Amino acid sequence: MNLVIRKIAVLGAGVMGAQIAAHCSNLNIEVLLFDLTSDAASNKSEITQKAIQHLQTIKPSPLGDKGVGQSIAALNYDEHLHRLRECDLIIEAIGEKLEWKKSLYHRIAPHLAPHAILASNTSGLSITLLSQQLPPECALRFCGIHFFNPPRYMDLVELIPTNLTDPVLMDALECFITSTLGKSVIRAKDTPNFIANRIGVANVLFTLIEAERYQLPIDVVDDITGKKLGRASSATYRTADVVGLDTLMHVVKTLQDYLPNDPFYPHFATPKVIEQLIQKGSLGSKTGAGFYKKEGKAIFKLDSKCMNYVNSGEQANEATQRLLKQPWAQRLILARYSDDPQGQFIWAIYRDLFHYCALHLEDIAESARDIDFALRWGFGWQEGPFEIWQQAGWQTIAKWIQEDIEQGNALSQAPLPSWVFDGREGVHHAKESWSASLQRNLPYSQLAVYQRQYFRERVLANKNEVKEAGDTVFETDQLRAWTLDSSILIASLKTKMHTFNTMALESLYRAVTVAEKHYKGLVIWSAEAPFSAGGDLKGFLEVYANLGAEGLMREEDIFQKTMLSLRYSAIPTVAAVRGYALGGGCETFLHVDRRVLHFETNVGLVEVKVGLLPGAGGLTCLARLCGQRAMELDNPREALPLLQRFYQQVMFSHITNSAREAFQLGYCQTGDVVVPNANELLFVAIENAKTMADSCYRPPMKKSFPAMGQDGLATLRQSLIKWQQGALISEHDMLIGEAIAQVLCGGNVDTGTLINEDWCLKLEREHFVTLMGYEKTRERVQGMLDTGKPLKN
Repeated sequence: MNLVIRKIAVLGAGVMGAQIAAHCSNLNIEVLLFDLTSDAASNKSEITQKAIQHLQTIKPSPLGDKGVGQSIAALNYDEHLHRLRECDLIIEAIGEKLEWKKSLYHRIAPHLAPHAILASNTSGLSITLLSQQLPPECALRFCGIHFFNPPRYMDLVELIPTNLTDPVLMDALECFITSTLGKSVIRAKDTPNFIANRIGVANVLFTLIEAERYQLPIDVVDDITGKKLGRASSATYRTADVVGLDTLMHVVKTLQDYLPNDPFYPHFATPKVIEQLIQKGSLGSKTGAGFYKKEGKAIFKLDSKCMNYVNSGEQANEATQRLLKQPWAQRLILARYSDDPQGQFIWAIYRDLFHYCALHLEDIAESARDIDFALRWGFGWQEGPFEIWQQAGWQTIAKWIQEDIEQGNALSQAPLPSWVFDGREGVHHAKESWSASLQRNLPYSQLAVYQRQYFRERVLANKNEVKEAGDTVFETDQLRAWTLDSSILIASLKTKMHTFNTMALESLYRAVTVAEKHYKGLVIWSAEAPFSAGGDLKGFLEVYANLGAEGLMREEDIFQKTMLSLRYSAIPTVAAVRGYALGGGCETFLHVDRRVLHFETNVGLVEVKVGLLPGAGGLTCLARLCGQRAMELDNPREALPLLQRFYQQVMFSHITNSAREAFQLGYCQTGDVVVPNANELLFVAIENAKTMADSCYRPPMKKSFPAMGQDGLATLRQSLIKWQQGALISEHDMLIGEAIAQVLCGGNVDTGTLINEDWCLKLEREHFVTLMGYEKTRERVQGMLDTGKPLKN
């Protein structure tokens, strides 16, 4: 089934509704956002308009660029319900009150198009109960579609059908959410809080209970349950603060209201400490205080015994630190038999988690894989509970859990299900996972959309899968050149942060040469972000220290030569980009024939932060674009606004917020592609390279272009003076700014003088080397290497 969704309506302009609308609009889907009618006589859609305006203030930004909010239509229920007929998908995202949702469904049902899908973004209410409020024909096209907050950045979407939902439609919707919205989908059963919140929130409650039992301070608990356990850095208490204690307890209330027969039900009670904080109005980050309180730059923690805030910063003890570095089997053995409260706490939280997951697998999920993915994609865990249990030794852990149950040490006396002890070594296999409800293993979904993911996310994944994939053509310490289908060569950087040192550049140049001789195209792609953090600063500094200006000039020549090989190769070159493409990474991005960008791509020429200028052709590319604009307008002076914009971007090291902004700021060209799902990036890049090759690709011809010259220099110097007077830049920045202006304008020549790339590249090299000669530049480079932060001098 080919599901065509051109227009989406979102009902409810609250925190989630407005951000879901923003995410869809980011991806060029037309969105109608509805909310209650305002009392204001002059503007009945004021509530919705204010919600859209509020999107501009949220951090991290839900908007891919500043224009996204302007393309969302602000509507209200009283005046605009007839416009629902225009929509192919309607997502309801109003408050979590069953009565409110029922009332709204009765209002909107007559206005839905016959083909339209209606979905609720409820975080845990019964989808079946909601569907009973709809006419039969609507119920067939109704389901739950649960986004996680913030929708732009969280991977997980839970898709929840009822017994009436058309299964063919569900498959098509899963494909749309995966490829067009860029999300990772799991199918959840229609049970309270579905999968991720059911397990994740229960785990938070169990962690609070065990922390109290073992008398651990909240900052110690967060130190243990964050990155050191392979979870989100916000860990437990800080996550509760970020989510909002009132919001968290709202999800807990669903457990309290709808799961009276859950064996863990007594532990769903609202923790007393949270009850007291809510009564005081201390709801977490949004009120300035919760489990933590920030005063200036100082962060204080709550002492739950006296309900006062005290100094924070306490960490796990040395024994626990050592324990947390062990593989899972050794880690849980040490925790199980530890005499230390911190070790005992670690065993307890995993025992409770494993126990709860095993008890409820049959009820809430089609397979164990769905629970693991839900925690990974929805809560930021590196590994799900069943993955951890299986790695730790399935039967050993099961035996220990059962012992704790029988001895009264577990939170519930409910025995583990019989399937846990059927001789198995785990629940995951190479191509399938255990389904407790079907009593057999279930394979991964075979929907066509997943054929676009060459390296699909898997449970207990082989960490060397990408390294071992395909056929290696050649490999160095810096780069692997390989192919999946013998037609397109793939170049994958292996350096830290995919930076470019001399050997990496030579390897990339070799890949271009090999691709020209034996393949139809070249794709630059790495399995993990970033695309590239740029040039090897340490290497540049060492070359200058040991070989002086002449040695650095040779390095620059190699960098520029490699970039030009990408631009003028006889075969199409494609960059598959995700994450940061900074400095030399951005220059690589600018030189290829086509850019295939994940939506979350951050591009920028950031060399000014280290006292340098872009020296690998980046400024030359921008100068050429200005020259092309001048020729289009038949007047170089008409291109000055573009020149000024590029200049400001470089001088202030602007990094784009998204792929959309990369287009807006001129780093992308017509034909470049934005891919919402990062797992499809390589597929789309290879297909683009093949299409270009099969379409009689020819590289661009080298052409002269008009220089911005003296008029451009005068304009940019005015900007420099203004920035210095406003204390935005330093004296050293003035020197850097003059050098950048010289390259962008083609030197001190008459405006309109025809220049070429070679001329600009020569200017780049000379000014790059000159700037490295300044002590303040070298201080900036060393400062970045030492601290990872820019030094202002």
